[in-house]
Amino acid sequence: MTRAMHTPALLLLNDSPRLPLIASLAVQFAATVTKWERQRRSRVNLSKLDDRLLRDVGLTRHQADREINRPFWHG
Repeated sequence: MTRAMHTPALLLLNDSPRLPLIASLAVQFAATVTKWERQRRSRVNLSKLDDRLLRDVGLTRHQADREINRPFWHG
C-alpha cells in the first residue's frame, strides 16, 4: 500500500523549478484528488455524528446535513 503525501508536501514538490510540465500537472492533480478525498471523508464522518455530538462541535442538524450533501469537489 502506498503512503499518501500531505497536500502541502505535494504543493512544495510542485513548486520545484526542475519539474517538467507533465510532472507539474500530475502533482497538481494528486493534490486536488487528495483534497477531495479528505473532504469526502470528513463529510462521511460528520454524517455519523448524533445531535449531541453535533452540538458539541457547534453545529445544528440542518447545518450538518447541508454540509454532508455538498458535492465532494466543493470546499
